[in-house]
Amino acid sequence: MNLLEALNWRYAAKRMTGARVPENKLNNILEAIRLSASSMGLQPYTILVIQNQDLKKEIFEKAAQQPQIVEASALLVFAAWDPVTEEQIDEYIDHVAEERGVNPDTLADFRNGIKTMVKGRTPEVNFNWAARQAYLALGTGLAAAASEEVDATPMEGFSPEELDKVLNLPEKGLRSVVIMTLGYRDPERDPLVNVKKVRRQKEKLFISIN
Repeated sequence: MNLLEALNWRYAAKRMTGARVPENKLNNILEAIRLSASSMGLQPYTILVIQNQDLKKEIFEKAAQQPQIVEASALLVFAAWDPVTEEQIDEYIDHVAEERGVNPDTLADFRNGIKTMVKGRTPEVNFNWAARQAYLALGTGLAAAASEEVDATPMEGFSPEELDKVLNLPEKGLRSVVIMTLGYRDPERDPLVNVKKVRRQKEKLFISIN
């Protein structure tokens, strides 16, 4: 399938079979997410990849009582940095310098610019900014999953506070933002499997300004 065919094929599966997503497909989806767009390239979030069935059951019971949680092959939890720290920024800049083979001192303006932006905002504003960056990665992940013919369901219908407790996210300096389940649709139990996909008409969605 090309990209448009894949996007027409995909939908938010409500029931999954529990079949395992092959490792190569999962790795391709994760790599696409890693390469996703992000403001300044910082990627101020961490993604937990959960395949342990006992942990998925605990998440289902305590934080997200939706069947895809336990029926999915893998559960991706997108968690934003909270707080965004100077140490994280330094680590990123040093990584950029290493990857590009340049002296970190040549990136001083870039480093200071990010730090000035972060220090000039409240922690909650920074968290909301980081959460929006996580959503960019989520969108990339949804498209990548479709290209691999793997069903992916984005989910906000969960208790972030309870999920954070289950995964000990505050100790990691993280707060959960959104979940994506990866697996395969169950045509026998999913009422949406054969429903026509509907999106807004392009004439109403786009405004062309020439």
